[in-house]
Amino acid sequence: MVERVDVKQNFVPVEVSQLLTKVKDLKADGYRFGQACATAVDDEKFEIIYSFDKNHQLTNLRLVISQGEEIESITDEYWPAFIYENEMHDLFGIKFNHMALDYQGNFFKVSEPTPWNPKK
Repeated sequence: MVERVDVKQNFVPVEVSQLLTKVKDLKADGYRFGQACATAVDDEKFEIIYSFDKNHQLTNLRLVISQGEEIESITDEYWPAFIYENEMHDLFGIKFNHMALDYQGNFFKVSEPTPWNPKK
């Protein structure tokens, strides 16, 4: 029989300037990086979620950024985030500074640049 595990989840609004501090705090507290994703809120803004878990506690850092706003990469703390950050760059045009592995817009082969950016 499979045991059911209840996962507790919370969303923490974060300013871009505080992202790395929050990520470092989570890492120091033993959280592992789970995933990151983005969506266009409207023509001018994107929502980015970074998810971390520890002992069935899911913490989601939620950022809302403006079109053209740059973000510091979290790859110095969680190297696998390069996959998600390159994806967000290629599909939405979101710019990340200091990515550990930056594909320079060539992570995905797409028929048009930044196909999910509403202002393309």
